[in-house]
Amino acid sequence: MLSEVFGKTLVIAPHPDDEVLGVGGTIARLASEGAEVGIVIVTEGKPPHYSSEAVSRVKEEARRAHAILGASKSYWMGFPAAGLAETSISELNRSLFEIVSTYSPQTLLIPFVGDMHIDHQIVFTSSLVAARPHQARFPRLILAYETLSETNWNAAYVTPNFVPNVFVDIEEHLEAKLKAMATFESQLRPAPHERALETLKALATLRGATVFKRAAEAFVMIRQVQ
Repeated sequence: MLSEVFGKTLVIAPHPDDEVLGVGGTIARLASEGAEVGIVIVTEGKPPHYSSEAVSRVKEEARRAHAILGASKSYWMGFPAAGLAETSISELNRSLFEIVSTYSPQTLLIPFVGDMHIDHQIVFTSSLVAARPHQARFPRLILAYETLSETNWNAAYVTPNFVPNVFVDIEEHLEAKLKAMATFESQLRPAPHERALETLKALATLRGATVFKRAAEAFVMIRQVQ
């Protein structure tokens, strides 16, 4: 069972819906097997670029999505969306470290360092700071996930390329992932946009075919301690 490999799992998402785009199927599968899965949403929209109504709407969409997937706990850190580069990184590191230490996951799922959005790059680095192995307890398994509309738009051969070497079979949980994504009505776009349900399903099909499965999510292994 996947839950025996991953154990208690924490997903760190730079923005609401990244967790569903990247690992929605894996969350649903782990939850169905009885594993605890926590989700950290690092940022939220801030005025004047985002209205309080829009922020509240996205947060409610995320809550519904997390319930569909079966997440056991959600953390809302409240750092400014698209503003992490202007935020105190030491404060982000400290806050994220506190969550990781308190939740004490066996597995950490984090965004990929080569993603186009700088928030994703910063969250990747801060996640590794929070998971440093010199602590008494630290995540034994760390995987980086891909996020449609970010990972696929990086600069090939210039920034790190997402070349997956870990695949999770989500055939039985793809519909839960799509249903969870459908709650993000404010974020969905018509195909062929990356944030279309058809596109999300197509990526799952492609990743699955890579390992002769009908649907899968792909990851890059960052670290595993046996």
